[in-house]
Amino acid sequence: MSAHSVEDIKQQSGRLRGTLQQSLADQITGALADDDQTLIKYHGSYQQDDRDVRDERRRQKLEPDVSFMIRTRTPGGVVTPAQWLKLDAIATTYAERGLRITTRQAFQFHGVIKGRLKATMQAINAALIDTLAACGDVNRNIAVASNPYLSQVHATVQAQAEALSKHLLPNSRAYYEIWLDEEKVAGSGEEEEPIYGATYLPRKFKIGFAVPPSNDVDVFAQDLGFIAVIGNHGSGDDGALLGYNVSIGGGMGATHGDAETYPRIGDVIGFIAADQVTAVAEAVITTQRDWGNRAVRKRARLKYTIDDHGLDKVKAEVERRSGVRFAPARAFEFAHNADEFGWHQGDDGRWHLTLRIIAGRIWDRDGTRHLSGLRAIATLLDAAGGASEFRLTANQNLLIANLDDAQREAIDALIGEYALDTHRSASPLRKAALACVALPTCGLAMAEAERYLPAFVDRLEARLATHGLDGADLHLRISGCPNGCSRPYLAEIALVGKAPGRYNLMLGADHRGQRLNTLYRENIDETTLLDSLDPLFRQYAAQREAGERFGDFLVRSGVVTLESTGSRTLPLELIA
Repeated sequence: MSAHSVEDIKQQSGRLRGTLQQSLADQITGALADDDQTLIKYHGSYQQDDRDVRDERRRQKLEPDVSFMIRTRTPGGVVTPAQWLKLDAIATTYAERGLRITTRQAFQFHGVIKGRLKATMQAINAALIDTLAACGDVNRNIAVASNPYLSQVHATVQAQAEALSKHLLPNSRAYYEIWLDEEKVAGSGEEEEPIYGATYLPRKFKIGFAVPPSNDVDVFAQDLGFIAVIGNHGSGDDGALLGYNVSIGGGMGATHGDAETYPRIGDVIGFIAADQVTAVAEAVITTQRDWGNRAVRKRARLKYTIDDHGLDKVKAEVERRSGVRFAPARAFEFAHNADEFGWHQGDDGRWHLTLRIIAGRIWDRDGTRHLSGLRAIATLLDAAGGASEFRLTANQNLLIANLDDAQREAIDALIGEYALDTHRSASPLRKAALACVALPTCGLAMAEAERYLPAFVDRLEARLATHGLDGADLHLRISGCPNGCSRPYLAEIALVGKAPGRYNLMLGADHRGQRLNTLYRENIDETTLLDSLDPLFRQYAAQREAGERFGDFLVRSGVVTLESTGSRTLPLELIA
């Protein structure tokens, strides 16, 4: 790999250009030059290799089986039926393993070889979608609540998130020159980056918009969160978006065995008007740009900046830079951080259908025809025109949104034909479970996640059934490493990869995304995992209170303590 630091690579990149064009033209290898492997992340792609065959290829003295993952920038995960059809065509033409929904409401394409990278990028752009800033030390894809009930509020919040995403894009034209053949203006030099500066951010930055009562975006896991405050019934502003409570400092990443790194939930620092979102977001990002740790990359996220400098000092700097004085936070209440499946009618009378997509993977395989089924639905909706859309959820599921009464019957027929109604027979555990991609392509993965999820859920369900907990609503998340893309530290039960076939068992988060879990058993195999959970399930079945969730029971019974999670509870005055 590169002998240069990430900071040096950014500084010397010519605003994210590097030698990417030369690397792409090099037909001797399927890989990019070392420094370009860092720079392509800012263009929305990661170089990966198939770790299932890595050792065998090494023995044969072959280079790794290199391919590329490409991630879209789709704020809130909203696409039209026409865009869906184009993305489907890209997945089947250029990629492997179908379409995948990420926990940031983006699409990922896997297995794109270097010789097809540019054609794939151009096809994505032809769908009026791009991949710019989907990865790298910049603001990533902005997550937005997929709330199917509050249609008008959702539309307003979605539009605001899209505008903010555009505002926070890098100013460099490198993406357009390299992938879309835009000519560089002679003598123009390097573009100014008024938000990011010459070396961009110290690490990645994540923003989420939540719409209570759903916390489906896990807003407290975000570097910057906006929690919609909506007018109460009978208040004169019934149902109107009044503004946002702002939270800062969330983040899931950690490193095994390094106490200097840890997951953290965000702090609510106050309330702002809706038209102050952009100013506040830019102020938070530029504060992190200037104050973040560029010497130790593992401690470069905003959460560490806040803990090193103090929350009050960071808040005051954000106020100074934005010119916005935070008002006291308004009361709000989250009921859950999962998705609600099936048909729901919005406040505008239109219908929304939420489908369960296991680990976000949409493909035709092992007897399933989900990719074909959604293609048929998109074709139907595209021909009909109108306001219908697809919404990716931050829990790796899919909404088919904004349908009228007449469309429900036709959609239901296709759902049945292609067996897309898995949510109807799935247990609550199976419907809520998340997993990152992990092996075989993620270079950070220490253990399986996506490929392991279905089998582990089967075994966990069997243990639950022995205690009469068949329908228990438990949140399970599996991560192949401690970096936390599947937000495992906010799960009631989480497996965090430690080595092949071995995991840390984390327990005790709540079901609203407001409390971290804690380490219960370290570096254990599947048998030990299940045997460790079995007595806790027995105790839960016998001693739980009415309506009490598993994570809350573990705290009440003393199995997990709030001190051990490192969580900060929300002030009582914020809980409606």
